[in-house]
Amino acid sequence: MKTPLPLLGLVLLSAVSCSHESLTRPAPPPGDFAARGRELAHRLIIVDGHIDVPYRLQEKLGPGGEPTEDISQRTAGGDFDYPRAVEGGLDVPFMSIYVPAELQKTAGASKALADSLIDMVEKLARASPDKFALARSVDEARRNTSEGKISFAMGIENGSALEDSVANVAHFQKRGVRYITLTHSADNLLGDSSYAEGAHRWNGLSPLGRQVVAEMNRVGIMVDVSHLSDATIRQVLETSQQPVIASHSSCRHFTPGFERNLSDEFIRAIAAKGGVVMISFGSGFLLQAAQDHEKKLREEALAFIQQRGLKRESPEVKTFIENWLREHPFPRARVEDVADHIEHVVKLVGIDHVGLGSDFDGVGPTLPVGLEDVSRYPNLFRVLLERGYGEAELEKLASGNVFRVWRQVEAAARP
Repeated sequence: MKTPLPLLGLVLLSAVSCSHESLTRPAPPPGDFAARGRELAHRLIIVDGHIDVPYRLQEKLGPGGEPTEDISQRTAGGDFDYPRAVEGGLDVPFMSIYVPAELQKTAGASKALADSLIDMVEKLARASPDKFALARSVDEARRNTSEGKISFAMGIENGSALEDSVANVAHFQKRGVRYITLTHSADNLLGDSSYAEGAHRWNGLSPLGRQVVAEMNRVGIMVDVSHLSDATIRQVLETSQQPVIASHSSCRHFTPGFERNLSDEFIRAIAAKGGVVMISFGSGFLLQAAQDHEKKLREEALAFIQQRGLKRESPEVKTFIENWLREHPFPRARVEDVADHIEHVVKLVGIDHVGLGSDFDGVGPTLPVGLEDVSRYPNLFRVLLERGYGEAELEKLASGNVFRVWRQVEAAARP
């Protein structure tokens, strides 16, 4: 599991109830919503904007540098594998090419890791050509689906992979990358992160970041505003000539003060530019109770570290966190909470600007009850059907909206 907070490298479990905000919709016709949800999940194309399989495999490489898990078969761990993706109806997972912020300290390290993770995704597709295929365009993704294959699209999470070179934008476009999240858990050469503590380095986008956004527009890579500070998002929206996406973000309405989620202002601004907000499934994105729980754990663990003069990665800290979590169970969200965030976006800007960006394999055991892995998308469809959503609306949520933006960005690319 990757996390911008090293202290919480263990993270969390349990369940909590919460209220639900719903739109006023006509009552759906009576029927078996679970069966209908399964049917639609398998008939409609489902795109998930952010799944962390590559880094999950990278963290568990064997002695020969090969993955120790075979995701073409059912795996004991993780949130994604081929059998479960088929069960859930997942067609086009964006494989996250995740670059940890700490690599920014070493010149060349970020790009090297990004290239190696792309190599891994390509190798996974080559090793199981009857199950997986790369998707560098919407047309390729649709064709792969028609052939019964799961498409691997790719997005870079952390623009530090570009190092200090605008030319690397075109390099990664040629390698199949179709979106870039400009920052991750720290400010970088492109701009400021929502997670960075203290004074931001650039007060938004850096001069290099503005050049990178323009170059992404030129070569046909979607700009991803997840992880950006508010000032950076605002400047990206001013700079980009094309719609942008938030590949895995939820609504700040439910988590006041959590800058990593999007405010209503930015949801409206992204929609006004034609973009899409892709809802993340991690409980910390969905529930204020989870935010409060994580804050309390951070405070108590930091106090423990300071009292004992320990390093954050020491075994004593790990034991402290494990014991604390046993005594204070994590308030886990439910599938209904994800539906609440979807509905909030729809209420603000309509069905044309929302999608799915789970962060499977990236948020550990903080996933909602009912959305524990990629086999569970039908549960979300069931809840939305119960709330009166129709097939046309679910098709837009599942893939239509992000396909529209992807096509527009492709069409505007200039050689």
